[in-house]
Amino acid sequence: MTSVVLALSGVVKDYRGLRPLRIAALSVAAGEHVALVGIDQVAAEVLINLITGATLPEAGDICVFGRPTAAIADSDDWLATVDRFGIVSERAVLLEPLTVIQNLAMPFTLEIEPPPDDARRRSSALAREVGLPESGWEQPIATLDTASRVRLRLGRALALDPAVLLLEHVSAGLSAREAEALGADIRAIATRRGAAILAATADERFARAAAGRILTWTPATGRLTEQRTGRWFGRLLG
Repeated sequence: MTSVVLALSGVVKDYRGLRPLRIAALSVAAGEHVALVGIDQVAAEVLINLITGATLPEAGDICVFGRPTAAIADSDDWLATVDRFGIVSERAVLLEPLTVIQNLAMPFTLEIEPPPDDARRRSSALAREVGLPESGWEQPIATLDTASRVRLRLGRALALDPAVLLLEHVSAGLSAREAEALGADIRAIATRRGAAILAATADERFARAAAGRILTWTPATGRLTEQRTGRWFGRLLG
């Protein structure tokens, strides 16, 4: 039987928006790739904070890896939980004067000028895995374009071999071609690693490339409507 890594039921979180964030019911199985379409960037941040246990809902239940987030006991317990997630978000801090390799080495070592051989090897493997060209590995990341910066953040999120990738509007600012390529690559990487994906996005093309199950969110009720048919996808892509 496939295990469930994320389960939300009757969740309500007031974040001083137009209305509270509501998620009626959502489950993600181990290794499953799911996209939520229609959640804006602010609500996506709130959702990810709820899933990781950084905040608690006013109502409802959230379980991660079979355990309620309300049961997280202290900061050490919380950090151990967060380490099982890889979060790809613009909120993830990158150090602009440092190189691609140095930024990717940060989860492995505090010594980054230069990184030790093992950290450099692991960082190089991540850069290659996420599709960053070797010619730019030793350049300051301030020179990277938008698509490459997203891939760098993806590499950082993968560093500790997470069980779940949480994607927060990662295709924002990308062309349609870049978004589709990114989605396909993320899905292939997650498949190889056996990781689940939960992607919050407004980009239906990206959702189709990254996920096997696509859910449309209704803000007023929190209902998630599954969209699978070829005819639906045809309308999206037409």
